[in-house]
Amino acid sequence: MSSKPLEGIRVLDLSELLPGPYATHLLRELGAEIIKVERAGGGDNARVIVPGVYDVMNRGKSSICLNLKNEAAREVFYRMAKDADVVIEGYRPGVVKRLGIDYDTLAAINPRIIYASISGYGQTGPYAKWPGHDLQYMATAGHTALAGDPEGPPAFAIGSPFGDISSSMFAVVSILSAVIQRQQTQKGQYLDVSITDGLAAWMLPRVGAFMYEKKRGRHFSKKDVLSRAGYGVYQAKDGRYFTIGAIETHFWIGLVKAVGIKALEDPALENVDTRTERGPEVVERLKQRFLEEDSRYWFEILEEHDVPYSPVTTLDDFFEQEHLSARGLFGGEGNERTVHFPVPMEGLDKALAPPSPDCGQHTDALLAQWGYSKEDIKKLRTEGAIQ
Repeated sequence: MSSKPLEGIRVLDLSELLPGPYATHLLRELGAEIIKVERAGGGDNARVIVPGVYDVMNRGKSSICLNLKNEAAREVFYRMAKDADVVIEGYRPGVVKRLGIDYDTLAAINPRIIYASISGYGQTGPYAKWPGHDLQYMATAGHTALAGDPEGPPAFAIGSPFGDISSSMFAVVSILSAVIQRQQTQKGQYLDVSITDGLAAWMLPRVGAFMYEKKRGRHFSKKDVLSRAGYGVYQAKDGRYFTIGAIETHFWIGLVKAVGIKALEDPALENVDTRTERGPEVVERLKQRFLEEDSRYWFEILEEHDVPYSPVTTLDDFFEQEHLSARGLFGGEGNERTVHFPVPMEGLDKALAPPSPDCGQHTDALLAQWGYSKEDIKKLRTEGAIQ
């Protein structure tokens, strides 16, 4: 079997909750060794706040529990950092400096270290030290203003943690880029990963549309996105929800043939601008028509006319989704399931990784790996350096 893409890469993960742990989850899926360096007194707070999230984000990782306020514990961390490729942390700006585990300190020990700090607003700027969660970052970056009712106020209308996940993705891309760059420079680097910056980058398609329409004398708003004719979520007679995506004119023509609504056969509606202007009328006619037949009927006729559609998958039927299952995306069984890395690659293991660790589960074994004797470990524990 081929080696995994990131085999031989060692990551020290100081982060908690979701952004950092999901980044290291992806890195582990690609073959990196992930060591959770957890704080004394409980470790990753996700175990208490979102235990289900903790369970799926931290499979296959090791855990060492260090009291980094203790000098002996910091010496342990320095020894580990000397042999590491990457450090990821998710503290608020300034904390790692106070603890003495910041990039400059570690780079003096290991110039090849790649150090990623994931924070809500980044390490600089007027909001840098503000507390926050996914909702605040999405609001700051502009996404919340585009959510909710097309005619209504901004809304908290997205149930997935897109902000946290976006920062995980940008962290992974940046880390892997830094690994490649290190091959040329022989030096690591510091990565300031802002959740809000990542979300702002994801706004580029919408701000592009806004600027284009502004040149034409129009004001682009969420109504233009959420009230598109033939593009939305609908309900069938049997109560099942599904989506329609007939944006392009050839898909629109297919949709009109599928639904058989005489008023929508107006040739003027084959122009996308006209469809946009008459959006509310079109949406209401489609809404009423779809309620006249069961979902099976609509799925068959929409497929027959090559109209983009999809059933709405719920959490209850997520792991039974036929297409994703056929793609081999899911692993495990029962209530011990996972979603594999979504891009098939040589060397990736489809086996379910070992369960997420207890706090400090591997402390003694990891210390021994870095040359500490049983007497050394006992002394560290007595001094309160480890847990």
